[in-house]
Amino acid sequence: MLAAQRRDLLLDRLRRDGRVVAKDLAAELGISEDSVRRDLRDLAAAGLCQRVYGGALPISPAVADYAGRQQVEPASKERVATAAARLVEPGSTAIIDGGTTALAVVRALPLDLDATVVTHSPTVAAALVDHRDVEVFVLGGRLFKHSLVTCGAAAVEAAQAVTADLFLLGVTGVHHETGLTTGDADEAAMKRALSRRAADTYVLASAEKIGAASRFAVLGLDEVTAVVTDAAPDSPAVRDLVAAGVRVIP
Repeated sequence: MLAAQRRDLLLDRLRRDGRVVAKDLAAELGISEDSVRRDLRDLAAAGLCQRVYGGALPISPAVADYAGRQQVEPASKERVATAAARLVEPGSTAIIDGGTTALAVVRALPLDLDATVVTHSPTVAAALVDHRDVEVFVLGGRLFKHSLVTCGAAAVEAAQAVTADLFLLGVTGVHHETGLTTGDADEAAMKRALSRRAADTYVLASAEKIGAASRFAVLGLDEVTAVVTDAAPDSPAVRDLVAAGVRVIP
């Protein structure tokens, strides 16, 4: 089998099975694991998969830039946002992450909501202008233009002064083995800092993020309260999450 044919097969298995195990595929094809690993390295370099220990997982489409992510499954994000907005109770303090799903959550909040919102996203803060009874605190720091959020040492330090009831966390990948992941190390660190300041952390995960992975770990699944998703309850990736003890909110 030619290298190009093997790579097509690898991509087909990723789509079909949601993962590739290098050892198993090498045995099936009668080739060395090194050959499979080389193919996976090439596919990862082309942005077509995410390498993990022992093989590869589908890469999340949510690693695109902000403008690109606005075009990815908007209806799915709105469904997740509607469910997540119900978690923000009157009188509560909520930390809301940045990103397109978080912005959809803000748009789903009732205009008469009386609450406090802390965010490191200028776009999320601006979207709350018409919520007259929502007090908004913006955490400053270096602007990460890819996601339009602040991060870095100054932003992490500002987060230490916050105490919240819940954190609505955005990630690019949710997988039962790799946990919660995103595409930037500093952004991952900021998300961890914000999660530590909230009593409960809820993950915002539209369907395309379930079963996918990105380069940098954010949190383990045992560190969050629940995953809010519109992915089909009977999909293999969701069943794997439930089997791993994750609470899933549809």
